[in-house]
Amino acid sequence: MKPPVRCSNSTVFALRLMLIFGVLSAWEVLVRFDLLDPFFMSQPTAILFDMKEAFVSGDIMPHIIVTLKEALAGLLIGTFTGIASALLLEKIDLLARILDPIIMAFYGIPKLALGPIFILWFGLGMQSKIFLAALMVYFLVLFNAYAGFKNVDQTLVNAARLMGAKKGQIMRKVILPSSSPWLLAGVKAGLGAALLGAVVGEYIGANEGLGWMVEYAGGMYNIARVFTCIITLMLIMAVLNAMLGMVERYLLKWRPTAL
Repeated sequence: MKPPVRCSNSTVFALRLMLIFGVLSAWEVLVRFDLLDPFFMSQPTAILFDMKEAFVSGDIMPHIIVTLKEALAGLLIGTFTGIASALLLEKIDLLARILDPIIMAFYGIPKLALGPIFILWFGLGMQSKIFLAALMVYFLVLFNAYAGFKNVDQTLVNAARLMGAKKGQIMRKVILPSSSPWLLAGVKAGLGAALLGAVVGEYIGANEGLGWMVEYAGGMYNIARVFTCIITLMLIMAVLNAMLGMVERYLLKWRPTAL
């Protein structure tokens, strides 16, 4: 049996670029030969020109900053409250048993459906988008953090206690490092959820932000600008995810790698 073929990172990157270039080329050709309606689909060259105009003029930058502020604030709030809640539930088993069905019931609510309610409560400003983003992050971090805390090796905890470690030291030196893979997995999942919550909140009701730009451009039938905003969001997500990946590799460098 032949061993599986392993491709280098440079090969994978080159193939990825070829795939993207092929899709964009096919899209452009289909539009130019009237096989796709540019009114509904635009075309890559028009989108590229619109992106250049949006960034050179600076029109899009204030909206990027607003969306980033909302998403990152929601990510921080959702992460800290999720970890704190998970720690509390792990420490108090009775509380976990009482709240488990209630938490699952709230988790089952479509979070995006709460957007209009948050806008009604907190207005069209950034607060409503931050709360929506934080709520979408909260449950993802809560479940991952709770699983991480439950999987901490109690032998290590008991050994730390026998050596005279205090509760704070056990938390910093044993529990958090042991559960860090689960915590980081929750944060990585929450990153996309935070950005989605901010954008959807802006789309529902706002006067700034990339979500508002998508809604406004769509209402004006400016499909190229809609795609400009979508591609910008994709690039933001890719950059943030890459940064978080670097943090993850740094924090988990103590873990043994697979042979």
